[in-house]
Amino acid sequence: MSAQRMNTQGSLSLGLPRARYGLDGTLCLTVAILLGWGLIMVASASVAIGEKMSGSPLYFFERQLVFVVIGCVCGAMTFAVPMKSWENSGPLLLALAFFLLILVLIPHVGVRVNSARRWLDFGLFRLQASEPARLAMILYLAGYIVRRQLRLQTSLPGLAMPFIPLGLVSLLLLAEPDFGATAILIAVAMLMLFLGGARLAYLGGLFLIVGTTLTVLVLTAAYRMKRLLTFTDPWADAEHAGWQLTQSLIAVGRGEVMGVGLGNSVQKLLYLPEMHTDFIFAILAEEFGLLGVATLLALFGVIVWRGFVIGHNAEKLNCLFKAFLCYGLSSWLGLQAMINMAVNMGMLPTKGLTLPFVSYGGSSLITVLVMLALILRVDHENRLIEAGHPEAGGRP
Repeated sequence: MSAQRMNTQGSLSLGLPRARYGLDGTLCLTVAILLGWGLIMVASASVAIGEKMSGSPLYFFERQLVFVVIGCVCGAMTFAVPMKSWENSGPLLLALAFFLLILVLIPHVGVRVNSARRWLDFGLFRLQASEPARLAMILYLAGYIVRRQLRLQTSLPGLAMPFIPLGLVSLLLLAEPDFGATAILIAVAMLMLFLGGARLAYLGGLFLIVGTTLTVLVLTAAYRMKRLLTFTDPWADAEHAGWQLTQSLIAVGRGEVMGVGLGNSVQKLLYLPEMHTDFIFAILAEEFGLLGVATLLALFGVIVWRGFVIGHNAEKLNCLFKAFLCYGLSSWLGLQAMINMAVNMGMLPTKGLTLPFVSYGGSSLITVLVMLALILRVDHENRLIEAGHPEAGGRP
Protein backbone atom coordinates (compact mmCIF):
# COMPACT_ATOMS: atom_id res chain seq x y z
CA MET A 1 0.00 0.00 0.00
CA SER A 2 2.83 2.41 0.87
CA ALA A 3 4.53 1.73 -2.45
CA GLN A 4 1.29 2.40 -4.28
CA ARG A 5 0.84 5.65 -2.35
CA MET A 6 4.43 6.65 -3.15
CA ASN A 7 3.91 5.96 -6.88
CA THR A 8 0.71 8.00 -6.86
CA GLN A 9 2.36 10.91 -5.05
CA GLY A 10 5.32 10.79 -7.41
CA SER A 11 3.03 10.95 -10.41
CA LEU A 12 1.03 13.82 -8.97
CA SER A 13 4.15 15.77 -8.08
CA LEU A 14 5.23 15.64 -11.69
CA GLY A 15 1.80 16.70 -12.85
CA LEU A 16 1.88 13.81 -15.31
CA PRO A 17 0.08 10.51 -14.57
CA ARG A 18 2.14 7.41 -15.27
CA ALA A 19 -0.42 6.27 -17.81
CA ARG A 20 0.56 9.25 -19.96
CA TYR A 21 4.23 8.33 -20.20
CA GLY A 22 5.66 6.61 -23.25
CA LEU A 23 4.81 6.52 -26.91
CA ASP A 24 2.33 4.66 -29.09
CA GLY A 25 3.45 1.10 -28.40
CA THR A 26 1.41 -0.41 -31.23
CA LEU A 27 2.97 1.92 -33.81
CA CYS A 28 6.51 1.40 -32.49
CA LEU A 29 6.14 -2.39 -32.42
CA THR A 30 4.70 -2.46 -35.95
CA VAL A 31 7.56 -0.39 -37.33
CA ALA A 32 10.11 -2.53 -35.48
CA ILE A 33 8.62 -5.66 -37.08
CA LEU A 34 8.72 -4.05 -40.53
CA LEU A 35 12.31 -2.89 -40.08
CA GLY A 36 13.42 -6.33 -38.92
CA TRP A 37 11.53 -8.05 -41.73
CA GLY A 38 12.97 -5.55 -44.20
CA LEU A 39 16.53 -6.32 -43.11
CA ILE A 40 15.85 -10.05 -43.49
CA MET A 41 14.36 -9.51 -46.95
CA VAL A 42 17.25 -7.32 -48.11
CA ALA A 43 19.68 -9.99 -46.94
CA SER A 44 17.70 -12.69 -48.75
CA ALA A 45 16.86 -10.80 -51.95
CA SER A 46 20.31 -9.32 -52.55
CA VAL A 47 22.60 -12.33 -52.14
CA ALA A 48 23.09 -12.88 -55.86
CA ILE A 49 23.41 -9.23 -56.88
CA GLY A 50 25.66 -8.54 -53.88
CA GLU A 51 27.94 -11.43 -54.80
CA LYS A 52 28.07 -10.24 -58.40
CA MET A 53 28.76 -6.57 -57.64
CA SER A 54 31.07 -6.78 -54.63
CA GLY A 55 31.97 -10.41 -54.02
CA SER A 56 30.03 -10.41 -50.75
CA PRO A 57 26.49 -11.82 -50.58
CA LEU A 58 25.77 -9.62 -47.53
CA TYR A 59 27.00 -6.39 -49.12
CA PHE A 60 23.56 -4.75 -49.35
CA PHE A 61 22.42 -6.12 -45.99
CA GLU A 62 25.40 -4.56 -44.23
CA ARG A 63 24.79 -1.20 -45.89
CA GLN A 64 21.08 -1.38 -45.07
CA LEU A 65 21.94 -2.04 -41.42
CA VAL A 66 24.06 1.11 -41.43
CA PHE A 67 21.16 3.04 -42.96
CA VAL A 68 18.87 1.78 -40.18
CA VAL A 69 21.30 3.10 -37.56
CA ILE A 70 21.64 6.45 -39.34
CA GLY A 71 17.88 6.66 -39.76
CA CYS A 72 17.29 5.97 -36.07
CA VAL A 73 19.81 8.66 -35.11
CA CYS A 74 18.17 11.16 -37.49
CA GLY A 75 14.78 10.12 -36.11
CA ALA A 76 15.93 10.71 -32.53
CA MET A 77 17.23 14.16 -33.48
CA THR A 78 13.94 14.93 -35.21
CA PHE A 79 11.94 13.75 -32.20
CA ALA A 80 13.91 16.11 -29.94
CA VAL A 81 12.65 19.19 -31.83
CA PRO A 82 9.26 20.58 -30.65
CA MET A 83 6.52 20.60 -33.26
CA LYS A 84 6.21 24.37 -32.96
CA SER A 85 9.72 24.69 -34.36
CA TRP A 86 8.81 22.48 -37.32
CA GLU A 87 5.70 24.57 -37.93
CA ASN A 88 7.66 27.83 -37.90
CA SER A 89 10.34 26.39 -40.20
CA GLY A 90 7.92 25.51 -43.01
CA PRO A 91 8.94 28.29 -45.47
CA LEU A 92 12.65 27.67 -44.79
CA LEU A 93 12.23 23.94 -45.37
CA LEU A 94 10.36 24.65 -48.60
CA ALA A 95 13.27 26.82 -49.78
CA LEU A 96 15.63 23.95 -48.94
CA ALA A 97 13.44 21.61 -51.00
CA PHE A 98 13.70 23.89 -54.03
CA PHE A 99 17.47 24.13 -53.54
CA LEU A 100 17.91 20.34 -53.47
CA LEU A 101 15.65 19.76 -56.47
CA ILE A 102 17.46 22.39 -58.54
CA LEU A 103 20.88 21.20 -57.42
CA VAL A 104 20.22 17.62 -58.48
CA LEU A 105 19.39 18.75 -62.03
CA ILE A 106 22.75 20.51 -62.53
CA PRO A 107 25.06 18.41 -64.77
CA HIS A 108 28.09 16.96 -62.98
CA VAL A 109 26.38 17.66 -59.64
CA GLY A 110 23.34 15.43 -59.81
CA VAL A 111 24.10 11.75 -60.43
CA ARG A 112 22.42 10.18 -63.47
CA VAL A 113 21.34 6.53 -63.18
CA ASN A 114 19.26 4.81 -65.86
CA SER A 115 18.47 8.11 -67.63
CA ALA A 116 17.20 9.70 -64.40
CA ARG A 117 19.06 12.43 -62.50
CA ARG A 118 17.74 12.07 -58.94
CA TRP A 119 20.74 11.70 -56.64
CA LEU A 120 23.41 13.81 -54.97
CA ASP A 121 26.65 11.94 -54.33
CA PHE A 122 28.25 12.45 -50.90
CA GLY A 123 30.87 9.75 -51.29
CA LEU A 124 29.71 6.89 -49.09
CA PHE A 125 26.08 7.93 -49.42
CA ARG A 126 23.80 9.06 -52.23
CA LEU A 127 20.90 11.31 -51.32
CA GLN A 128 17.74 11.06 -53.43
CA ALA A 129 16.65 14.69 -53.41
CA SER A 130 12.95 13.95 -53.86
CA GLU A 131 12.66 12.27 -50.44
CA PRO A 132 13.53 15.23 -48.14
CA ALA A 133 11.99 17.64 -50.66
CA ARG A 134 8.60 15.95 -50.51
CA LEU A 135 8.77 15.85 -46.70
CA ALA A 136 9.52 19.58 -46.63
CA MET A 137 6.55 20.22 -48.92
CA ILE A 138 4.22 18.28 -46.60
CA LEU A 139 5.48 20.25 -43.57
CA TYR A 140 4.92 23.53 -45.40
CA LEU A 141 1.46 22.49 -46.56
CA ALA A 142 0.37 21.51 -43.03
CA GLY A 143 1.42 24.97 -41.86
CA TYR A 144 -0.41 26.67 -44.72
CA ILE A 145 -3.66 24.85 -43.91
CA VAL A 146 -3.47 26.13 -40.33
CA ARG A 147 -2.51 29.71 -41.24
CA ARG A 148 -5.06 30.08 -44.05
CA GLN A 149 -7.77 27.68 -42.98
CA LEU A 150 -10.69 30.11 -43.27
CA ARG A 151 -9.56 31.30 -46.70
CA LEU A 152 -8.93 27.72 -47.76
CA GLN A 153 -12.45 26.70 -46.79
CA THR A 154 -14.26 29.65 -48.36
CA SER A 155 -12.47 30.71 -51.55
CA LEU A 156 -10.88 29.28 -54.66
CA PRO A 157 -7.75 31.51 -54.39
CA GLY A 158 -7.22 30.15 -50.88
CA LEU A 159 -7.19 26.64 -52.29
CA ALA A 160 -5.15 27.53 -55.37
CA MET A 161 -2.33 29.33 -53.52
CA PRO A 162 -0.57 26.18 -52.16
CA PHE A 163 -0.64 24.72 -55.66
CA ILE A 164 1.93 27.31 -56.76
CA PRO A 165 4.82 25.86 -54.67
CA LEU A 166 3.34 22.38 -55.12
CA GLY A 167 3.32 22.84 -58.89
CA LEU A 168 6.90 24.11 -58.93
CA VAL A 169 8.12 21.18 -56.81
CA SER A 170 6.21 18.78 -59.08
CA LEU A 171 7.77 20.28 -62.20
CA LEU A 172 11.25 19.87 -60.73
CA LEU A 173 10.45 16.26 -59.81
CA LEU A 174 9.20 15.58 -63.34
CA ALA A 175 12.39 17.09 -64.75
CA GLU A 176 14.49 14.40 -63.01
CA PRO A 177 12.18 12.57 -64.07
CA ASP A 178 10.31 11.05 -61.11
CA PHE A 179 6.67 10.61 -62.06
CA GLY A 180 5.86 8.25 -59.17
CA ALA A 181 7.09 10.63 -56.47
CA THR A 182 5.16 13.46 -58.13
CA ALA A 183 1.92 11.50 -58.21
CA ILE A 184 2.18 10.55 -54.53
CA LEU A 185 3.02 14.11 -53.48
CA ILE A 186 0.01 15.53 -55.34
CA ALA A 187 -2.32 12.82 -54.00
CA VAL A 188 -1.21 13.42 -50.40
CA ALA A 189 -1.51 17.18 -50.84
CA MET A 190 -5.06 16.83 -52.20
CA LEU A 191 -6.04 14.63 -49.26
CA MET A 192 -4.58 17.09 -46.74
CA LEU A 193 -6.44 19.99 -48.36
CA PHE A 194 -9.67 17.96 -48.31
CA LEU A 195 -9.23 17.19 -44.62
CA GLY A 196 -8.40 20.87 -44.09
CA GLY A 197 -11.90 21.77 -45.22
CA ALA A 198 -11.46 22.75 -48.87
CA ARG A 199 -14.72 22.83 -50.81
CA LEU A 200 -15.34 19.67 -52.79
CA ALA A 201 -16.39 21.62 -55.88
CA TYR A 202 -13.15 23.60 -55.95
CA LEU A 203 -11.04 20.58 -55.06
CA GLY A 204 -12.79 18.50 -57.72
CA GLY A 205 -12.03 21.12 -60.36
CA LEU A 206 -8.36 21.25 -59.41
CA PHE A 207 -8.25 17.44 -59.31
CA LEU A 208 -9.60 17.36 -62.86
CA ILE A 209 -6.95 19.84 -64.00
CA VAL A 210 -4.13 17.96 -62.27
CA GLY A 211 -5.40 14.60 -63.52
CA THR A 212 -5.63 15.88 -67.09
CA THR A 213 -2.12 17.32 -66.86
CA LEU A 214 -0.64 14.07 -65.57
CA THR A 215 -2.46 12.12 -68.29
CA VAL A 216 -1.04 14.41 -70.97
CA LEU A 217 2.44 13.98 -69.47
CA VAL A 218 2.06 10.21 -69.72
CA LEU A 219 0.76 10.27 -73.28
CA THR A 220 3.41 12.69 -74.55
CA ALA A 221 6.45 10.95 -73.03
CA ALA A 222 7.69 7.98 -75.03
CA TYR A 223 9.16 6.08 -72.07
CA ARG A 224 5.99 6.55 -70.02
CA MET A 225 3.83 5.35 -72.91
CA LYS A 226 6.11 2.35 -73.25
CA ARG A 227 5.66 1.55 -69.58
CA LEU A 228 1.90 1.93 -69.90
CA LEU A 229 1.70 -0.40 -72.90
CA THR A 230 4.01 -2.91 -71.23
CA PHE A 231 1.86 -2.83 -68.12
CA THR A 232 -1.28 -3.68 -70.08
CA ASP A 233 0.31 -6.76 -71.68
CA PRO A 234 3.82 -7.56 -70.38
CA TRP A 235 3.79 -11.01 -71.97
CA ALA A 236 3.64 -9.48 -75.46
CA ASP A 237 7.32 -8.55 -75.11
CA ALA A 238 8.33 -10.75 -72.19
CA GLU A 239 12.01 -10.93 -73.16
CA HIS A 240 12.55 -7.19 -73.50
CA ALA A 241 10.25 -4.38 -72.30
CA GLY A 242 8.04 -6.73 -70.29
CA TRP A 243 10.89 -8.70 -68.71
CA GLN A 244 10.85 -7.04 -65.26
CA LEU A 245 7.09 -7.24 -64.81
CA THR A 246 6.79 -10.82 -66.06
CA GLN A 247 9.58 -11.95 -63.72
CA SER A 248 7.84 -10.15 -60.86
CA LEU A 249 4.54 -11.87 -61.68
CA ILE A 250 6.31 -15.24 -61.82
CA ALA A 251 7.77 -14.57 -58.35
CA VAL A 252 4.39 -13.60 -56.90
CA GLY A 253 2.73 -16.62 -58.51
CA ARG A 254 5.35 -19.07 -57.22
CA GLY A 255 4.63 -17.99 -53.65
CA GLU A 256 1.09 -19.41 -53.73
CA VAL A 257 -0.39 -19.51 -50.21
CA MET A 258 2.51 -20.37 -47.88
CA GLY A 259 5.50 -19.34 -49.99
CA VAL A 260 8.58 -21.31 -51.01
CA GLY A 261 10.38 -20.47 -47.78
CA LEU A 262 12.83 -17.79 -46.67
CA GLY A 263 15.93 -17.84 -48.85
CA ASN A 264 14.43 -20.17 -51.45
CA SER A 265 13.42 -17.60 -54.06
CA VAL A 266 14.51 -18.38 -57.60
CA GLN A 267 13.71 -14.97 -59.11
CA LYS A 268 16.27 -13.23 -56.91
CA LEU A 269 19.02 -15.17 -58.72
CA LEU A 270 19.46 -12.30 -61.19
CA TYR A 271 16.22 -13.02 -63.06
CA LEU A 272 14.26 -10.09 -61.56
CA PRO A 273 15.90 -6.65 -61.92
CA GLU A 274 15.86 -4.38 -58.84
CA MET A 275 14.91 -7.37 -56.68
CA HIS A 276 16.24 -5.72 -53.49
CA THR A 277 14.84 -2.23 -54.10
CA ASP A 278 11.65 -1.46 -56.05
CA PHE A 279 10.69 -5.13 -56.53
CA ILE A 280 11.54 -6.57 -53.13
CA PHE A 281 7.82 -7.16 -52.54
CA ALA A 282 7.81 -9.77 -55.33
CA ILE A 283 10.61 -11.69 -53.58
CA LEU A 284 8.74 -11.39 -50.28
CA ALA A 285 5.58 -12.76 -51.94
CA GLU A 286 7.57 -15.62 -53.45
CA GLU A 287 9.19 -16.62 -50.15
CA PHE A 288 6.25 -15.98 -47.78
CA GLY A 289 3.26 -16.43 -50.09
CA LEU A 290 -0.23 -15.03 -49.66
CA LEU A 291 0.10 -15.32 -45.89
CA GLY A 292 3.14 -13.03 -45.93
CA VAL A 293 1.46 -10.55 -48.25
CA ALA A 294 -1.62 -10.40 -46.00
CA THR A 295 0.62 -9.87 -42.96
CA LEU A 296 2.49 -7.07 -44.73
CA LEU A 297 -0.77 -5.36 -45.70
CA ALA A 298 -1.98 -5.62 -42.10
CA LEU A 299 1.24 -4.05 -40.78
CA PHE A 300 0.95 -1.06 -43.11
CA GLY A 301 -2.73 -0.81 -42.23
CA VAL A 302 -1.79 -0.52 -38.55
CA ILE A 303 0.74 2.24 -39.32
CA VAL A 304 -1.84 4.29 -41.23
CA TRP A 305 -4.49 3.65 -38.57
CA ARG A 306 -2.27 4.69 -35.66
CA GLY A 307 -1.03 7.73 -37.57
CA PHE A 308 -4.60 8.89 -38.17
CA VAL A 309 -5.53 8.19 -34.54
CA ILE A 310 -2.62 10.33 -33.33
CA GLY A 311 -3.60 13.04 -35.81
CA HIS A 312 -7.23 12.90 -34.68
CA ASN A 313 -6.16 13.22 -31.04
CA ALA A 314 -4.12 16.29 -31.96
CA GLU A 315 -7.11 17.76 -33.79
CA LYS A 316 -9.32 17.24 -30.73
CA LEU A 317 -6.70 19.16 -28.73
CA ASN A 318 -6.89 21.96 -31.35
CA CYS A 319 -3.31 21.30 -32.48
CA LEU A 320 -4.17 21.53 -36.15
CA PHE A 321 -0.64 21.64 -37.59
CA LYS A 322 0.20 18.39 -35.83
CA ALA A 323 -3.07 16.84 -36.96
CA PHE A 324 -2.69 17.64 -40.66
CA LEU A 325 0.97 16.65 -40.61
CA CYS A 326 0.07 13.22 -39.18
CA TYR A 327 -2.68 12.80 -41.77
CA GLY A 328 -0.28 13.68 -44.57
CA LEU A 329 2.63 11.52 -43.41
CA SER A 330 0.43 8.50 -42.67
CA SER A 331 -1.25 8.81 -46.07
CA TRP A 332 2.14 9.05 -47.77
CA LEU A 333 3.38 5.83 -46.13
CA GLY A 334 0.17 3.93 -46.89
CA LEU A 335 -0.17 5.19 -50.45
CA GLN A 336 3.45 4.50 -51.37
CA ALA A 337 3.24 0.99 -49.94
CA MET A 338 0.03 0.29 -51.88
CA ILE A 339 1.45 1.60 -55.14
CA ASN A 340 4.67 -0.38 -54.74
CA MET A 341 2.73 -3.60 -54.16
CA ALA A 342 0.35 -2.86 -57.03
CA VAL A 343 3.29 -2.29 -59.40
CA ASN A 344 4.90 -5.58 -58.32
CA MET A 345 1.64 -7.41 -59.04
CA GLY A 346 1.08 -5.75 -62.42
CA MET A 347 -1.87 -3.66 -61.27
CA LEU A 348 -0.15 -0.33 -62.04
CA PRO A 349 2.56 0.75 -64.51
CA THR A 350 6.12 0.47 -63.24
CA LYS A 351 7.18 3.31 -60.94
CA GLY A 352 10.52 3.91 -59.27
CA LEU A 353 9.06 3.71 -55.75
CA THR A 354 10.43 1.78 -52.80
CA LEU A 355 8.43 -0.20 -50.25
CA PRO A 356 8.71 1.87 -47.03
CA PHE A 357 10.79 0.30 -44.21
CA VAL A 358 11.49 -2.78 -46.36
CA SER A 359 13.26 -1.87 -49.64
CA TYR A 360 16.99 -1.29 -49.77
CA GLY A 361 17.89 2.39 -50.02
CA GLY A 362 19.35 4.95 -47.65
CA SER A 363 17.38 8.04 -48.68
CA SER A 364 14.02 6.30 -48.50
CA LEU A 365 14.70 4.50 -45.21
CA ILE A 366 16.12 7.55 -43.43
CA THR A 367 13.23 9.71 -44.64
CA VAL A 368 10.52 7.30 -43.47
CA LEU A 369 12.20 7.00 -40.07
CA VAL A 370 12.22 10.80 -39.79
CA MET A 371 8.53 10.77 -40.75
CA LEU A 372 7.87 8.21 -38.03
CA ALA A 373 9.73 10.39 -35.52
CA LEU A 374 7.51 13.35 -36.40
CA ILE A 375 4.37 11.26 -35.83
CA LEU A 376 5.73 9.98 -32.51
CA ARG A 377 6.64 13.54 -31.49
CA VAL A 378 3.02 14.55 -32.07
CA ASP A 379 1.90 11.59 -29.95
CA HIS A 380 4.35 12.62 -27.21
CA GLU A 381 3.10 16.20 -27.14
CA ASN A 382 -0.53 15.02 -27.22
CA ARG A 383 0.10 13.03 -24.03
CA LEU A 384 1.74 16.00 -22.33
CA ILE A 385 -1.16 18.29 -23.20
CA GLU A 386 -3.78 15.79 -22.07
CA ALA A 387 -1.95 15.42 -18.77
CA GLY A 388 -1.71 19.21 -18.30
CA HIS A 389 2.08 19.09 -18.23
CA PRO A 390 3.62 22.58 -17.98
CA GLU A 391 6.13 21.82 -20.76
CA ALA A 392 3.52 20.54 -23.22
CA GLY A 393 4.69 21.39 -26.70
CA GLY A 394 8.14 22.31 -25.45
CA ARG A 395 11.21 20.17 -24.87
CA PRO A 396 10.75 16.38 -24.90
